[in-house]
Amino acid sequence: MRALLPTWSEWRPAFRAPGADLLAGLIVALVALPLALGFGISSGLGAAAGLATAIVAGALAAVFGGSRFQVSGPTGAMTVVLVPIAHQHGASGVLTVGLMAGFVLVVLAVAGVGRAVRYMPAPVLEGFTAGIAVVIALQQFPAALGIAHVEGDKVWQLAVDAVGRFIEEPSVVTPVTALVVAAVVLAGGRYLPKLPFALVAVAAATVAAELFDLDLARIGTIPSGLPAPSVGFVHLDQLGSLLAPALAVAALAALESLLSATAADSMCVGTRHNPDRELFGQGLANIAAPLFGGVPATGAIARTAVNVRSGGRTRLAALTHAALLAAIIYLAAPLVADIPLAALAGVLLATTVRMVETASLLAIARASRGDAIIMAVTFGVTVALDLVTAVAVGVAFAIVLALRSVAREARLEQVPLDENDHFAEEHELLREHIVAYRIDGPLFFAAAHRFLLELAEVADVKVVILRMSKVTALDTTGALVLKDAIAKLEHRHIKVLLSGLRTDHRRRLTAVGALPADSENSLFANTRDAIDHARRYMPVAKGFSAGQSGANTLSHR
Repeated sequence: MRALLPTWSEWRPAFRAPGADLLAGLIVALVALPLALGFGISSGLGAAAGLATAIVAGALAAVFGGSRFQVSGPTGAMTVVLVPIAHQHGASGVLTVGLMAGFVLVVLAVAGVGRAVRYMPAPVLEGFTAGIAVVIALQQFPAALGIAHVEGDKVWQLAVDAVGRFIEEPSVVTPVTALVVAAVVLAGGRYLPKLPFALVAVAAATVAAELFDLDLARIGTIPSGLPAPSVGFVHLDQLGSLLAPALAVAALAALESLLSATAADSMCVGTRHNPDRELFGQGLANIAAPLFGGVPATGAIARTAVNVRSGGRTRLAALTHAALLAAIIYLAAPLVADIPLAALAGVLLATTVRMVETASLLAIARASRGDAIIMAVTFGVTVALDLVTAVAVGVAFAIVLALRSVAREARLEQVPLDENDHFAEEHELLREHIVAYRIDGPLFFAAAHRFLLELAEVADVKVVILRMSKVTALDTTGALVLKDAIAKLEHRHIKVLLSGLRTDHRRRLTAVGALPADSENSLFANTRDAIDHARRYMPVAKGFSAGQSGANTLSHR
């Protein structure tokens, strides 16, 4: 537990030079405000619920989370999961699911499950990050084009609908505002990265909209203050029906938060988040948010990317974002209500451009065709469906291609015996009556059947020695295939001897009944002892043509 708690050392740099973090927190708060309002409404609990989540969960995750860049709050992916829960169980069901999911996340953190994200293949992460950048850009189409109402289940469908409606009733002011803000942010970040161009661009767009009375959609009315939750939690007898939704919410929160933190690491040099602590922070955030009427929260990739690209360096930036959101709804709601949505869309469009590391994408694409396929599939599924499905499909492709690669390397090839392995008379014995196979590398399901086919073809011998000391891995399928091969050889009255068998491999072979029939006289510590036994088992046959060669050692790699 001590490793999951915050320390003073991680906050010391923030208080020594807080300027960059305070400014980044302000920019993130302006971007997060309309998102929190919108996701709260979309979830069915109202705008106040979205704000409560952004403030309470954002503050707790900033303090207790495992990433110094992560910004947490309500997200679009979570909203999709919450809508059916709200329809079936009402607002109290959503609050209860969030609370239960928070406890699940804490348990996962204590159990060390978060470290599993470190085994995520790099092509999956790069494809996911590039896909998320496109998804965030597509999310901005309605606001950037000035379309208030769009229809569709997926982000790309919403973007297509927005473009269609814009073509029917085009308006130049809104898209120009978004593009100008995006251009200013990108150009300023390139040539004067220390200046807050995102804040300057948003402020300038707001002033211009007021002075010239531009027809731009604004953020609009913001709830004044953080109201207490209007509903409670479900009764204890209803918890059973909410267990499955709670597990789904916890899984989504864990995956989205860890991937968001990983993407933030990739946008910076020399940073690495603590995945177990990130789960712990998200768990505490989801436990607390429902107590204030908030919906379940996750790490938000869009807001996290804005934080990184706006100069955030420590946890103070994310904490400042939560504090400023609270200050805005209490003190400055009328001022923020006039900010054009197109200006915020421009900031996010600029952020998506800076999220994509073109050099990394090209490097992975050039590395191998398999990595390029994994990255492309992950990217496509992220944009077309959702990030959870994308990661699952990407990892599945990576596993299949990895197994295919290993299976291709697994082969039986003829090699000469090591001169130091045996004495000269033993070489003579092998040339006459015994064939020895040295099995190198893994004997597992992807390559085992090829091994069986080649081993079953051995002919003109009386004894087969399987040299097992170089077998690095043996799964149940490999053990069963080996059992079948030994049975076929013994059926042809060919004696099978095993040498150098590891203890764990012997246990697996014993469990499936794969050892030779006379196992007590068929297992040997080394190949030399096996050959000595073979000589006693079968004297040298007279008249066997010296030109016939049955003695080969074959290597399975």
